[in-house]
Amino acid sequence: MISGKFAITTHILTLLSKFPNDYLSSEYIAGSINLNPVLVRKEISNLKKNHIVESKEGKNGGTRLLKPASEITLHDIFKMTFDTVSLGYAKNQPNPDCPVGKRINENLDFLYLDINEKINAQLSTITLEDFSNQF
Repeated sequence: MISGKFAITTHILTLLSKFPNDYLSSEYIAGSINLNPVLVRKEISNLKKNHIVESKEGKNGGTRLLKPASEITLHDIFKMTFDTVSLGYAKNQPNPDCPVGKRINENLDFLYLDINEKINAQLSTITLEDFSNQF
């Protein structure tokens, strides 16, 4: 299902790309997003696990990009936050005796696969630097 993780992660990385030589605190980042710093740190942890950012503790600590924004695509960010986009399925099992009910989920699977291919293709063409240059 769709959540705000992609938007939050993109916000974090865009902010970091604006200050490539600085370590930004989770409190500073959270203030930009208007989000609890604990949730920001959770997303930063995922970014560290994917070798996109590095963090430093202490008074002048924080997080910064580990590689240039020109080398990170929005597709990379998408893959760190989702496996695929799914618009969901009905909670109840469709009637298998109905011509629509017996194939609805299968046809939704094909639709979602097509949507994901298009999303991946478009996001692969946009770097974090491209996106960041809008601000």
